[in-house]
Amino acid sequence: MFRLREELLDRLKQLAARNNRSLNNYVETILIEVVNNIPNATTEAAMKEAEDQKNLTTVNMDSYESFLKSLDLK
Repeated sequence: MFRLREELLDRLKQLAARNNRSLNNYVETILIEVVNNIPNATTEAAMKEAEDQKNLTTVNMDSYESFLKSLDLK
């Protein structure tokens, strides 16, 4: 059993109805999305690396060929 603010419950009921779902199914779907969007360790490390802006390179977007060359794939 969960306690929810009345305003939140009303809004969830409206959204569930708009999506032709039961309240239970709608809330369960939202919770599954949240749980499945928790990044794993590899993804978290990549996110931190991107935030730190270390090891960034510039890619050439003038053409597909120049893009591939700028990736420096070896």
